[in-house]
Amino acid sequence: MAALGASATSPFNHSPTSLSPPGPPPTPPPTSNALSESPAESKESSPSPVPRSACLESSLPLAVFYGPLDAKNPLLASCEREIRELLGFMRRKKALATTEEQKHEFHRHCATSLFNIWTKYAPRLPAAYYNEKLLKVGDSLCEMKFHALSGKNICNYELVCDNDVNLQNKDSVTQCLHILSSLRLIMQVALPQEHLCWIIFNGTIYIYTICRKLMVIGQSSKALEYLLWASMCMEFSVPLLSVRYLTWRATLYTAVCQCYYDSQAGIHGEAFARRALAKIDELRQLELMSSSKSQEESRRYYREATIKMAVMIFKRGVFESRRKNKSFFRPKIRINLREAQTLPWPRTVTERLLDEMFDSTSSRFLAVLEALSDSNRRTLQTGPVATEEVEIRDVVSELFMAGKELLIMSNTGADGMLDFPQTSLLQLTIKGKNLISIDAAVKFVKLAFTYEEWSLFESSAGQLIDFLQRQADPESKKAEKDLTLLIAIEPLINVKRNKGLVFPMENYQEGQSAQIYVKKIAFHDSSMKTYGYSEDIFHLAATLYSCVCASPQNVQPDKEIVVDTIMFLWQKCKLGIQRVNLSRNDYAKFTQKISTNKVFLFCFLSLVF
Repeated sequence: MAALGASATSPFNHSPTSLSPPGPPPTPPPTSNALSESPAESKESSPSPVPRSACLESSLPLAVFYGPLDAKNPLLASCEREIRELLGFMRRKKALATTEEQKHEFHRHCATSLFNIWTKYAPRLPAAYYNEKLLKVGDSLCEMKFHALSGKNICNYELVCDNDVNLQNKDSVTQCLHILSSLRLIMQVALPQEHLCWIIFNGTIYIYTICRKLMVIGQSSKALEYLLWASMCMEFSVPLLSVRYLTWRATLYTAVCQCYYDSQAGIHGEAFARRALAKIDELRQLELMSSSKSQEESRRYYREATIKMAVMIFKRGVFESRRKNKSFFRPKIRINLREAQTLPWPRTVTERLLDEMFDSTSSRFLAVLEALSDSNRRTLQTGPVATEEVEIRDVVSELFMAGKELLIMSNTGADGMLDFPQTSLLQLTIKGKNLISIDAAVKFVKLAFTYEEWSLFESSAGQLIDFLQRQADPESKKAEKDLTLLIAIEPLINVKRNKGLVFPMENYQEGQSAQIYVKKIAFHDSSMKTYGYSEDIFHLAATLYSCVCASPQNVQPDKEIVVDTIMFLWQKCKLGIQRVNLSRNDYAKFTQKISTNKVFLFCFLSLVF
C-alpha cells in the first residue's frame, strides 16, 4: 500500500514537501576560553594578550547603529548570508569527502569557518539574537547529522539486499535488525522536537520497507517491535497527526496486525486493530470540533483507514464468534451448507456479519480474502483448515460461498461470463464500488485450490483464464500462467476426484474449458509420447516448460508455485529413476543434473516414464 500517495512511491528517495526541514543544526560556538594554553603561558601570572583582530571587532559599530534589528539591517543580513553560505557548502561537499584525510580536512575547514563567523559577529550582535541564531545553527547541524545517519542506514540495507536478495542468510537478517535499531535510535532522539517531524516520517517509511521484506521471508515476529515503534511515532508527533497522514498511519497499523496474525497471536492483532480504530475515531472527532469543514478528501482518508482496521478485526472475529463456549454445554443447530447455497443472500452467519461490518461488495470481498489468507501456508500446500473444530471448518466453507456469490453478483456480464475493471480492489473499496478486481479474483481462486474446493476452483479458473487471455498487460499474463500451472497439477493432487463443498460457478460444464486449455498447451508438440505412464504427469511437465522456459522474463509465473511444482515433479521423477537399472555413480549424476536443470527435468521425465 502506498505510504502517502505519490510520496511513498520511492521510499528511499522520499522528501516530504509539506514538512520541509528548517535550517541546519549548530554546535555551540567555541569561545576564547576553550583555547588551550601552552605550558609556558600557564606558568605566567599575567593574562594572555588580546589578539589584535579581537580589538578591531570590538571597536566596530554594533548592529543597532545601522537601524532596526530586522532583515534590512546590513549587519544582520551579512551574518545571515555568511551562515547560509557555510551551511550550504557543508551540505554540498560532505559527500565528496571519502577518505579519512579528506574528512578530517573538511571538518577542520568547517569548524574554523564557523568559529570565525561567531567571533566576528558576537561582540556586535544583541545577546538574545546571538543566542537564538546559535541554537538555530545547532539545530541545522543536528538535522544534517540525522539525515546523514539515515542515508547511511539505507545504503547499508541496499548493500545487504544486493548481496542477498531474499535475505536467506542469517547474517543478512541480523544486519537488517541492526539497521532497524539504528533507525529507531535516530527517531527516538528526534521525536521530542516537532520541527524534526520530517525525520520521523521518513524513518517510518524506511522501517516499513525493511520490515515488509522481513515479513515476506517469514520473520514477522522480529519485524513486529519496529513496526509498533513506527506506529507510535506517528501518534506522538503532533505535526504527523494531520488527516493527510492518516492513510500512512493505517498502513502501519495494518502491518502491525498482520505481524501478530503471522506470529499466531491473532488475539493481539484484533486488539491492536480495535485500538487503532479508536485512534482514528478520536482524530475524526477532533476534526469535527474544528472550524474547518470535512472535505471529500478527508472522508476518503477516514474511509480507507476504517475499512483496513475493520478487515483486521473481521479476520479473527468471524472465527471466534463461532467457537464453542467451553464453560457450558449448549448444542448449536448447524445449517445444511449445500442447501443454503440455493437461498438468497445473506444465507449464513458469515454473510450477515459481512453485511453488518461492510457496505460494498468490494469491501466484503476484501474481508473474505483476508480471513482466508494464511501467510504461513503456500499455495500448493493443499488441504482443509487444520482444526478439529467443525464450526471453524463451517466458517471457511461459508467464506468461500460468500466469495463466490460476491463474484457472481458484481462481475457477471451480459453473456453470463465474468468481467473485471482495470482498478485495484483497494481503490474500488475506497470508492464504495460493488465490483471486484481481477487480481483479487485470482487470489480467491488460488485460495480455493489451497483449501481443496475443487469444483469452485476449476469452474472459476476457467472463466478467469478466458478473461486473462484477452488482456495484454504483464500482470494479467503472469496470473494466467499461475492458474494454468494450478489447473495442470490439480489432477495429480486431487486423485480421488473430490469436488468440495461449494458448488461450481454457473454455466460450467464438467470436463471442459480449463483442462482442455492446459492440454492444448502441453501437447502442441504431437511427437510427444507418454510411454504408458499417466498423461497427467506429462501435462504438468510440458505446461511448466511452456510457462517458464518459453515465456519472456517479464511474464514469468509466481516463483513459489514454480518451485513447488518442480519439487512435486522431482518426487515423481525419483520413483521413475528407481525403476531404471543404473549404477550408483550414474544415479547420483542423473539426480544432480535433474535437480539443477528445469529443461532437462522435462526431457528426462519424458524419457524415464
